Amino acid sequence: MQSKKTDVPYAAGHISSYCRLLRNNANYRRYWLSGSISQIGDWFNYIAIFVLLSQLTGSGKAVSWFLIAKHLAPALFGPVAGVIADRYSRKAILISCDLIRAGLVLGYLLVEDKSQVWFIYLLAFTQEAVWTFYNPARQASLPNLCSKEELGIANGLSGASWSVMLAVGAALGGFLTAHLGWQAAIIADSLSFLLSSAVMTAVFLPHRERATEPAAFSVGRLTGWHDLREGFLYLQSQPKIAALLLIKSGWALAGGVLVMLAVFGEQVFGAGGEGGKSGILFSMRGLGAAIGPILAWRLIGEGEAAMRRAVGVAFFLSAGAYLFFSQAPDMLWAALWVCCGHAAGSVQWVFSTTLIHRSVEDRFRGRVFSAEMAMLTLVMSLSIWLTGAAMDAGISPRRIVFGLALLYILPGLAWIWHLQKNKGS
Repeated sequence: MQSKKTDVPYAAGHISSYCRLLRNNANYRRYWLSGSISQIGDWFNYIAIFVLLSQLTGSGKAVSWFLIAKHLAPALFGPVAGVIADRYSRKAILISCDLIRAGLVLGYLLVEDKSQVWFIYLLAFTQEAVWTFYNPARQASLPNLCSKEELGIANGLSGASWSVMLAVGAALGGFLTAHLGWQAAIIADSLSFLLSSAVMTAVFLPHRERATEPAAFSVGRLTGWHDLREGFLYLQSQPKIAALLLIKSGWALAGGVLVMLAVFGEQVFGAGGEGGKSGILFSMRGLGAAIGPILAWRLIGEGEAAMRRAVGVAFFLSAGAYLFFSQAPDMLWAALWVCCGHAAGSVQWVFSTTLIHRSVEDRFRGRVFSAEMAMLTLVMSLSIWLTGAAMDAGISPRRIVFGLALLYILPGLAWIWHLQKNKGS
């Protein structure tokens, strides 16, 4: 680690702390920059494909199947990806995944008509399968780059950066798609992966704790089954950590709202999918997600008990915001409520990630994050499929969003029950 000591303590609710972290910890700065470059390209990709599918099919259901294809891969490959992240060089995994995706996304340029929509789904699934190995390796590496006092700041900055890259990437992706065509956004996405991998080569990841190897040859060890079972036993012995893994899955119960952002942007408030107007709503999603954790930390501090309580409150705030979104009369009000809803959702995401980083041993971290992502994407896929089915059945977009908003209440109540049950323990 290249963090420098200072007399001024880090505080997650202050933007100046993020600037100090980037200035003082050069190793984390390169890690952060690599991820940010990759993320902005991702949103170029999303907006381009949303517009392409709307142009080819004019169907919100097509967007649902695209998102299902992207979310199924982590559910299927997540467990083995966690084993890989805990067994092999995480830096090598990150660089390799970026290079593979740089070539893979160019495959979208081959799509010319509606008969090739299946190829879009196949590419989306394959692209996300590669990301499934990238994500746990990246998440597990963060505590190896930062001191304990920097960890909360780093998580806050990562969340805010993801949000800003979403806002910028969605806006630029919409602009490129509208003025130069969706193909330009795809090419920009490919270049972002190449640049991200180049920056990651300069990141030094310190040697980390290794599990003791068994003395005798083991088929389970060779195949990874031993490591996978060890990870499950670890979670079984740590019920509080296991509960943290379910927070993002609770949010994913209403994950179909992501489909509805595209539908509202391109069809409810847009003109038949032309112009990439869904970029406005996705940009506001990013803006809300950027400010949510910062405001929450300023209000409640960085104590673990306070962060756990804030997660419960955030579920109810998300429900309220999307209830209002479902009735928004125009794009301006819709954008405002999207911003509020995802400010609350980001609190859940960043706070749960921070609590996991603080609680989980390094040698289990990849498997824990991959298990979290597998559950999240499995629930998300189901929510998105049901959302697409509801649209196919002729239910109006506003009624669908209203129903999805109510789903946020269920995990909110479950989390409050969990906190009460474990109060004082």
